[in-house]
Amino acid sequence: MALKTDDNKKYITTEDLKTHNKPGDLWIAIQGKVYNVSEWIKSHPGGETVILNLIGQDVTDAFIAFHPGTAWHHLQNLSTGYHIRDHQISEISRDYRRMAAEFRKLGLFETKGHVTLYTLSFVAAMFAAVLYGVLACTSILAHQIAAGILGLLWIQSAYIGHDSGHYVIMTNKAYNRFAQLLSGNCLTGISIAWWKWTHNAHHLACNSLDYDPDLQHIPVFAVSTKFFNSMTSRFYDRKLNFDPVARFLISYQHFTYYPVMCFGRINLFIQTFLLLFSRREVTDRGLNLAGILVFWTWFPLLVSCLPTWPERFFFVFTSFTVTALQHIQFTLNHFAADVYMGPPKGGDWFEKQAAGTLDISCSSYMDWFFGGLQFQLEHHLFPRLPRCHLRKVAPVVQELCKKHNLPYRSLSWWEANVWTIRTLKKAAYQARDAANPVVKNLVWEALNTHG
Repeated sequence: MALKTDDNKKYITTEDLKTHNKPGDLWIAIQGKVYNVSEWIKSHPGGETVILNLIGQDVTDAFIAFHPGTAWHHLQNLSTGYHIRDHQISEISRDYRRMAAEFRKLGLFETKGHVTLYTLSFVAAMFAAVLYGVLACTSILAHQIAAGILGLLWIQSAYIGHDSGHYVIMTNKAYNRFAQLLSGNCLTGISIAWWKWTHNAHHLACNSLDYDPDLQHIPVFAVSTKFFNSMTSRFYDRKLNFDPVARFLISYQHFTYYPVMCFGRINLFIQTFLLLFSRREVTDRGLNLAGILVFWTWFPLLVSCLPTWPERFFFVFTSFTVTALQHIQFTLNHFAADVYMGPPKGGDWFEKQAAGTLDISCSSYMDWFFGGLQFQLEHHLFPRLPRCHLRKVAPVVQELCKKHNLPYRSLSWWEANVWTIRTLKKAAYQARDAANPVVKNLVWEALNTHG
């Protein structure tokens, strides 16, 4: 029920806000002010999913995390004129907002350093080395070295795509879009549209078993026994069936983890095609398809230049195996962290990010290799913060976690692997004793997540 007070402002309660959660009637609150996003959601650059997951709530912390200062000016057009009467802010949210404001005053979000220039130059040099190794050399060793370099190229190119998906790394948005398509679609064969669709949802619902797509790997992996109940993925809108096939594979997942990572790239290729050829609405579908066509032109041609089929096989295998390092890194950051069921909530943004992430400790000279993502909590709290600043802000984030009794876990690469394997092993042993439902699922169904 709307109320009016002496200050001539119209008020609704938090409970009233929750009722505006249906198509055509989608409301959110930011800093206690209520906005109607029913129409805006269709053109939201970050996609509909991230808004729908927080609809009917105060989303201030998430809004601060994902949006530049210029986004605040657009809110007025969406205003309902209502304010939240019982609006409250937790102490951790107050501190988080102060921290974000301080970073803005210091210009950290706008000062991007030369990381992009260095990385693009490195990628170009590696691509030239790969061409030389394949086309100008005849020894098998040279071809294998070229394959390893190609794998490293894919890793570094993915970091460029990742950065450009979170903030503008180039001089303007048009060049930034070009960098996305070049580093993602053209060089790695993975659609930037697919990445943004899944990655934004992952950031928002970090380590939610049913809302975070980055944890939904049935029938190959399961990090929690809750997957044994054949839960419904709220992201893919389909049931994740835990059948005998899934139970068998998961029972040995602590053994298959590293081998599967070596072929993880194949799944990303499949997911890209499933999205781009699905009926879902995809932004710039044509450009994404064109970029993928570029990749599937130069990569097969390059491989075909090798003299024998065994050399071609091992070239592809070696390049895929090197990129497994990146797939492993992504899983180390989350598989062994805390998980939960249900949608994300606007009121515990900091808490959920701290619980669902693990940092990887390393020396500063290795920052280039990890692409800044070793500071996973810092990145999740401030996804728009250029990676050159993540090491600087880490002590501040750690201090805030300590103040509010929140976990701040920074493990060595070895420790993170041990934690991850231990998590997979625990679930594997439990899977062997799980109930055995009727067979409905095959490996293909896990890949065919788009319907």
